[in-house]
Amino acid sequence: MVELRTVVPGVVYDLRYATQNNFMNRRMYPKNTNISFLRLPAALALQKILYELNAKGYGMKIFDAYRPYSVTVSFWELVRDPRYVAEPTKGSGHNRGLALDCTIIRLSDGKELDMGTGFDNFTDSAHHDFTQLPQQAIDNRKMFRALMEKYGFKAFETEWWHYSWPNNREYEVLDIPFEVLKRVRKQ
Repeated sequence: MVELRTVVPGVVYDLRYATQNNFMNRRMYPKNTNISFLRLPAALALQKILYELNAKGYGMKIFDAYRPYSVTVSFWELVRDPRYVAEPTKGSGHNRGLALDCTIIRLSDGKELDMGTGFDNFTDSAHHDFTQLPQQAIDNRKMFRALMEKYGFKAFETEWWHYSWPNNREYEVLDIPFEVLKRVRKQ
């Protein structure tokens, strides 16, 4: 597991679960969490994606990546809908450090591209196949998906912001707190 900024410098964090600005309306990660982790193969692919985005005047904002298993359990207790939250019995790509929630931003002003909905929108309008959106939002989603898939990520059909690295079931589910991962990284 690597801290994203060590492999992908320039990526912007807006770690929603370290704030109350999320569907749970409460902080799920320790206050002031400012680190995010992925497995190395996924992080290296993200490095290539960011390089290509930067060449076009864009960057990437990360809402979430590795997520401790205990947080997934809390999500399931509230939502209980496998279209939007992983069933704890299986764990998730986030729990394995192989999934991320992200969007594209403009480098000129840091603003997110219009994707038709915000992050953590649990309605049909967040689905990749939803077409009742402004054409610019549809085009942005298509461009984003094509770029992520070009470098090996797989889209989650009900959440335009969610991408997973393939074969994530080959990795174990983790419930390691961020503080522990941060300490291990420094050793």
